Amino acid sequence: MSVESIDAKLLSKMFLAGAASLEARKEYINDLNVFPVPDGDTGTNMTMTILSAVGEVSVLEDPSMKELSKAISSGSLRGARGNSGVILSQLLRGFSRTIADTEEIDINIMAEAFEKAVETAYKAVMKPMEGTILTVARNISEKASDMKDTGVGFEEFSGAILEVGQEALDKTPELLPVLKEAGVVDSGGAGLLEILKGARDALLGKEVDYSKLEANEAPRPLKISKEVNDDIKFGYCTEFIIVLDRPLDDDEITDFKAFLNGIGDSIVFVPDDEIVKIHVHTNEPGNAIQKALGYGSLSRIKIDNMREEHQERLFKDSLKLAREQKEADEKAADKKTGESFAKNMHKENGFVAVCAGEGMTEIFKDLGTDRVIMGGQTMNPSTDDIVKAAEKIDADNIFILPNNKNIIMAANQAKDIIEDKNVIVIETKTIPQGIAALISFTPDIPPDDNKENMKEAIDQIRSAQVTYAVRDTTIEGKSIEKDDYMAIGDDGLLASGKDLEDVVISMIEKMADDDSEIISLYYGADIDGKDAQTVSERLREKYPDCEIEVNDGGQPVYYYIASVE
Repeated sequence: MSVESIDAKLLSKMFLAGAASLEARKEYINDLNVFPVPDGDTGTNMTMTILSAVGEVSVLEDPSMKELSKAISSGSLRGARGNSGVILSQLLRGFSRTIADTEEIDINIMAEAFEKAVETAYKAVMKPMEGTILTVARNISEKASDMKDTGVGFEEFSGAILEVGQEALDKTPELLPVLKEAGVVDSGGAGLLEILKGARDALLGKEVDYSKLEANEAPRPLKISKEVNDDIKFGYCTEFIIVLDRPLDDDEITDFKAFLNGIGDSIVFVPDDEIVKIHVHTNEPGNAIQKALGYGSLSRIKIDNMREEHQERLFKDSLKLAREQKEADEKAADKKTGESFAKNMHKENGFVAVCAGEGMTEIFKDLGTDRVIMGGQTMNPSTDDIVKAAEKIDADNIFILPNNKNIIMAANQAKDIIEDKNVIVIETKTIPQGIAALISFTPDIPPDDNKENMKEAIDQIRSAQVTYAVRDTTIEGKSIEKDDYMAIGDDGLLASGKDLEDVVISMIEKMADDDSEIISLYYGADIDGKDAQTVSERLREKYPDCEIEVNDGGQPVYYYIASVE
């Protein structure tokens, strides 16, 4: 029987199935990173963005289309992480606005919703680039518009737009040469298709076993990461309630339990005639959700990354997220400085910065930062994290330093949400840029003048960071082998090789010139201080007229972060 319209109940199920599909494929999407480094996080960012909306959708019981639309839009907006997550939230926002005042969605309304979604997302991006998620979304929208008033059902409609979406995704390397050279398609576009595939599966009443998908090789872990992975076999604590369409029979209960045993442990399975309460530790929470959707709707979904939580404990305060910075931390800061913490005193200017690593945190605090959000590459904070940090500062003007190009859009989205303060986003793309911006800040001059001064300071800084390759690839015509060290600068690859010290020296050679005065190194969690000093001595010999600064940043993922000014 052809599906001619979609009500709120079916749309809710389709949305949850789309989220489950994305979650199940997020590591594959992460691996579609142009640079083969261990910070590919598009899949993770998009998943965490949509799961934020899932959290709001799951608590609704028999929602209207307006209630469902608000939950999807609000949840994804505040939970948006990274550029891909922000763009996804804007697509969902435009879509939700179009359907909010309807009771059922037909093909024409769906096409209009897709069109509004694309329009909203394009407006949110300062310089839209073709060959990205925007291209895939636009092609899908155009196909949907072509199918208006054709009388087709949603089965044919959804199949057609997925086919066009896949064709658009396959062509992204032709539109972005950097994708073609790396041998990948656009990761954001791939994530969008996974959501639509899952939604179509729910529309057709299908149950998909994602556990049969080909496993992706995990990146080489950092030292602390390896300890985490060795300790925890199943990484996600997954809980939810199934609101059953009908009572489960004995065979279905046995089958469901066997399925859960096959994907995890610590299982709790409590059924009655109307609901089933599920708890499981698994590496495949999307599979558990997808299986459950075959029996009814879901509520009270809760997925916790136990590896992430354990890693945060190992990194102590330096790797905690902003929402975990409790009053105890503020009191400790009061005792150390003898001054009242920023939230207890009104002032003209306040500062929020994003960084990772205990050393980096102290550097930003010493430079006057009121709130440090623990994050950066591989752990982009959400829009809501930034909003909450800014709201805790009692100041007229709030300067936000994202310190990562993948956090700038979330920072700007936070600026749009905050209404009672003058929020100024300084679009810092690296940690050294953030440090330079803070050093250039001058009290007692207008915030717009400070903004210009900080932007000028950023322009004087050349920065780079050293990590390792997680796969063989070619970048800018240079062959790179898995596990090679890579130095990536503001405009691309600077150096690569087998020896870490040599890569660092080559990196600085590409950054420094006759006018350079200061070279700063921030060594990460995997680097011994003595090794960092050895590198600095080589730099002092090579650049006797430059001041060489070495700091313990304690950052994960990157062995060294460097700047030249």
